Amino acid sequence: MLNLSRIRARLRPPRRLKFTREGRYYVAISVGIGLAAINTGNNLLYLLLGWLLSVIIASGLLSEQVLRGLRIQRRPPPRVFAEQAFLMEISVENTKKSLASYSIEVEDQVSVGPLDKKCYFLKVPAGRTQRTSYRHTFARRGLYRFAGFRVGTKFPFALFRKSRDIDVGCDLVVFPKIQPVAVPAPRTHFAGHDTARQMGRRGEFFGLREYRDGDERRDIHWRSSARTGRALVREYEAESQKRVTVLLDNALPDDAVAPPPKKPARTLGKKADAKGDAAASELAEAMERTVSAAASLATAYLNKGYSVQLVARGCRVPFSSGPQQLTRILNALALLETVSDEVPLTTNLDPRIESVLFHPRAAAGVRNRPSNAAHVYPID
Repeated sequence: MLNLSRIRARLRPPRRLKFTREGRYYVAISVGIGLAAINTGNNLLYLLLGWLLSVIIASGLLSEQVLRGLRIQRRPPPRVFAEQAFLMEISVENTKKSLASYSIEVEDQVSVGPLDKKCYFLKVPAGRTQRTSYRHTFARRGLYRFAGFRVGTKFPFALFRKSRDIDVGCDLVVFPKIQPVAVPAPRTHFAGHDTARQMGRRGEFFGLREYRDGDERRDIHWRSSARTGRALVREYEAESQKRVTVLLDNALPDDAVAPPPKKPARTLGKKADAKGDAAASELAEAMERTVSAAASLATAYLNKGYSVQLVARGCRVPFSSGPQQLTRILNALALLETVSDEVPLTTNLDPRIESVLFHPRAAAGVRNRPSNAAHVYPID
């Protein structure tokens, strides 16, 4: 199977040359003097033409030397959120032994196109590394692929900008937008545990779950573990009180997109198409707001010490807590896509565990709402 990226890389010109405004004037003057020298045969004009051409040749050689021997890396921050500015660190290492590189512009390139930010390095000494950062904001969550860098220079006379592409791939996951939210009050039977159930080391027996690092060996239920082939431990009531399920319905509603027109007049067809596009766009925006709300509430729960699981169509993140669980949930929500209604949504949840349902439509329009869902977002 042919690798298209390798074919494009081989067909790509090794250098790009673009004349500046000053460079175009310089070339025009050089051409004019050359024509005058040919027509008049004046030796002084030939001498001047030779000097002008030597400047162009020197610019090409020196700029080529500047672009050689450069190693460029990027270092993104640990977490990047949609609609939130972040700093991407760019480092340029000059691997040449004796010659410095001057006036370097580094342009980062993503799969959607080059970014509008450029990093400028006045001088990178031989054998040294210089670092700087650029600020950028991604409008949406998702996976962004950085293809490489475009490195250019106008050194030494700014007659033209010579550039080359350096392939340094990188994948960046942009998390959903996080907003400050309050944790909703639990349902009555969650808040009303009496102290008798809290007696003992950890309370009454609640159920079985998979073994996690840090669990005590005496809590392992050996008979169930042998039957299922997985290590299962006993879970007690006091542990389950601070558990919550974030349930996200990421299916496309059947009535969200306008039906296609029944072969009307041409103008009416265009209006119907525009209506369908507007409905699809509105659905996409509603889904983004819903994912952002789910991520915000999951973050709030985890910050309060809850054990949180995420359930969506085609996606599940089991119960856990702490910063690593927050990263797992945010990563899953960042990559979550809308699916068909045919993909099942788990609604058979334990009624003893708090659950919160998120849906892109209003609560009154939610179908197949889990009976034990404590809250539904958005609320009418």
